[in-house]
Amino acid sequence: MMRNERNQQAELSDVFQQHAEAYQSRYSLCSSQQKAFDAIRGCRTAAMGSHSSSCDSCGHKNMSYNSCRNRHCPKCQYLKQVVWVDKLQGRLLPTRYFHIVFTVPEFFKRLFYLNQRKCYDLLFKASGRAIQKAAANPSFLGAEGGCLSVLHTWGQSLHYHPHIHCLVPAGGLDADGMEWIEAHKKFFVPVKALSKIYRGIFMKLLEGLLNEEQLKIPEKDTALYSDRKALKQRCYAGLWHVHIKKTFKGGNQVVSYLGRYTHRVAISNSRILSLEADKVSFKWKDYRDNRWKVMDLEPMCFINRFMQHILPTGYYKIRYFGLFAAVNSKTKMAQCFALMQTAPKASVYQGLSMYEVLKMVTGKDIATCPSCGKGRMLTRDKEVIPEHEQP
Repeated sequence: MMRNERNQQAELSDVFQQHAEAYQSRYSLCSSQQKAFDAIRGCRTAAMGSHSSSCDSCGHKNMSYNSCRNRHCPKCQYLKQVVWVDKLQGRLLPTRYFHIVFTVPEFFKRLFYLNQRKCYDLLFKASGRAIQKAAANPSFLGAEGGCLSVLHTWGQSLHYHPHIHCLVPAGGLDADGMEWIEAHKKFFVPVKALSKIYRGIFMKLLEGLLNEEQLKIPEKDTALYSDRKALKQRCYAGLWHVHIKKTFKGGNQVVSYLGRYTHRVAISNSRILSLEADKVSFKWKDYRDNRWKVMDLEPMCFINRFMQHILPTGYYKIRYFGLFAAVNSKTKMAQCFALMQTAPKASVYQGLSMYEVLKMVTGKDIATCPSCGKGRMLTRDKEVIPEHEQP
């Protein structure tokens, strides 16, 4: 029986469970994709194992299945996001922020998918350096800037769409390190100028990789990448899309907004509307008219679209540049805080277990016995294992 037939929310794991055999008989997955597929499919089921607990007062027993904790699972990211956002608050300067999105032209997508590690690195470096170079230009800001960058590879309809979300402070540290220079209210550099800077850095880095033969060239694009002059002409034929999405007044507003981006997966369970034998229905936002719509996909197609967004094993999708780089945390960033006559915000959850974090976030103690309401549920003389019960 389908989840929607039981009046329950359909989930990504249901799609995987119901169509795993048919899908894996038709398609092959790389190791990182297979690991994610198996983890999401088995999350909070017997496949992940279980743990039991009993009340130290009334003896009530309870058994719970373990979560997979895979970073691509829509059920296992909430507490990680909460802890990361709390930690980030201590690194954010009390100033305005810009949210900037860097994309790549459509014809690069096959190259990116075939060379994910190197091309995602290229995208990170090109966008991060573009912001730093623009900030350092005396005609714009004339100061050292920085950014926090997050990689996403999907669009609302689950198509492959690699892009970088950047959080950029509205200002920078002057060359002498003695003054914080505030940026213009709109942005410290015209978008068209930033687009040109980004495109130039991207192409220089790409040329280096091509010259060193570090990239695998898609068969369909052999002619394009073998003729460097034609490639350059195509790349410089028009401006690349760089979007300034929103301006924030301060760190708290930024953190709550950015938290929704950092640990997001390609599709959340809340967007999946129904699961039937021949189709998966989900809602998506069409930014052309800014309206929510419903899309129906055949299950194999739906799974294929999702699996495109599994990152290579161990790949970091959050990075820091310029002032925000770890190497500057105790020097230049400390100076910025001093110039602003403020101190970094203390972490609320540092040193706490996931169980303690969950208790603070929800206001509920999951170790309290659901039967008598007085005793505590213990597992091997310890409180319920916290990380297994992430919402």
